[in-house]
Order: sequence, then C-alpha cells, then structure tokens
Amino acid sequence: MRHNGLDAFRDQAAAVLAKGPVALILAEDGVELASTLRHHLDAGFRTVLLFAHPELDLPETLAALVHRIDYDIHQDDALPLAVNAVTALAPPGTWIYYCYNAEYLFFPFCETRTVFDLLTFQAEERREAMLTYVIDLYAGDLDKYPNAVSLEDAHLDRSGYYALARKDPDRNWAPKERQLDFYGGLRWRFEEHVSWAKRKIDRISLFRAAPGLELRADHTFNIEEYNTYSCPWHHNLTACICSFRTAKALKTNPGSRYDIQNFRWHSSTEFLWHSQQLMDLGLMEPGQWF
Repeated sequence: MRHNGLDAFRDQAAAVLAKGPVALILAEDGVELASTLRHHLDAGFRTVLLFAHPELDLPETLAALVHRIDYDIHQDDALPLAVNAVTALAPPGTWIYYCYNAEYLFFPFCETRTVFDLLTFQAEERREAMLTYVIDLYAGDLDKYPNAVSLEDAHLDRSGYYALARKDPDRNWAPKERQLDFYGGLRWRFEEHVSWAKRKIDRISLFRAAPGLELRADHTFNIEEYNTYSCPWHHNLTACICSFRTAKALKTNPGSRYDIQNFRWHSSTEFLWHSQQLMDLGLMEPGQWF
C-alpha cells in the first residue's frame, strides 16, 4: 500500500502498526533496495514501512508486501523525524527497527529463529531496546563494482573495532553507566573523509515504543536506559547491521571517490552471510540466549 506522505499515513497508522515488530527502511537510493526489503521480510518483521522518494521504482511484488510512504529522505534529520513519527503513532510496547537500504540485520541464530523470537526473549530479559553494531561491508573488487556494493563479493573487517567511554556532560564528563561509543570499520580506516560526529558504529536500532520516547540525531534516545548495552546483572543479546552504506558513500562522494582505490587490507575477510561468522569474530553475542 502506498501513502502520500506521513500525514496520509497517520490516518491509517493505528491499523498498520497494530502488529509488530515493525521495520522502517529508509531508501536513500535504489541500490539493493529489493534485497534489503526481502531480507527483513524473511527475518520475520510483520510490518515493513518503506520511506522513499516518490519517483523511486519498486517491483510490484514487493510493493504489495510493504507500506510505502512518500518521503524526502535527503531533508535534514530525515531519519529521526521518520522514526519519531512512527514511534509516536505506534502502540506503547511495539518493537520497532530502522535501517537504510543496502543494510541487513543479523542476530544470533537468525538462520533458524525469527526476529519475533529474538525480541520475545529480549522482552523476557526486561530490556526495552537492543544495541546493534553497524558492520561495514564492501566489494572486494572496486573495478568490477565501482559503487562498492556487491552481495556476491562482500567483505568486512575482522579486526580494528574498539570502544570508548561515553561521557556525561551533566556530570562533569564522568562516564555514563553501561554506555560506550563504538568505532571501527571504514569510518575508522578512512576517518579523514568522515566527520567526527558520524564515526560511531553503534545504533539502538531495535527498541520498544514508549510515550515521549525520541531518537536523537546521534542514534541515541532521550531515555538513557535505552542507550545501555546490557542490564546491570548480566550481558544481553546484541545484533549487527551489515551495511554497504559507508562504502557506497565513500565511492560516490566526489571528495573521497578518487582517493580510494581499494577497501581491502590485511584484516579483510569474505562475508559469509551467516550469524555464526559475526559471533566468531566477536561482533555480536547471544548473551543468555542459546
């Protein structure tokens, strides 16, 4: 179903958002949009909302499975505006997820378990949100794939990730409890082309709607407990968003396009499109979920 903007969607939001979990896909362009939608439909999201420019083409078979909302994806704060609008319309407690096109959610054992199974367990752990790491994917052969996007030739970094304490400006810059800023991947290796504010790779991409909840531009929420990586008593599940977005931007933007001839380095490895690889590399963990 197609909605002519957010205002038109609001009229039908109660019925559309009645069944969760809900996935929001923001399409910056058409690159791997179809595979992104299929991936998240197959993951078990009961409702998928596509925010896209009105002129962006979408196969009819997929258009029938998603709710498309005409949207200016390139406006300032396009992501938090869309996420916060849906959060305000969703019934409290609804699980919501967001990502861009050419990004793919992976969680422990996702080959045999659905996102509904994942979030049911997370709720049983008394958690209202889940930390996800954005793991950069990139084509191994940029001559063959000049926009750095290839599902068949996808690579990722197996090392080079680190975390720093997240400081609280309201407490004399003391570290925030159970919150860290995570870095790595292409944003770290090619940091001269990435502004400081956009170098973090952590997102709270899975969360439960709540009254007054708002996503900020830095992918954190105004309720601090949502931004924690685990509860106080043990480690919790984490997940990954495997993303071509940074590689695509670095090879598309004029300021970096000609400075980068290859993304591969000594710590590159082929991406196997399997959650076990991400767990083996320490990029996500199952917590108490076995």
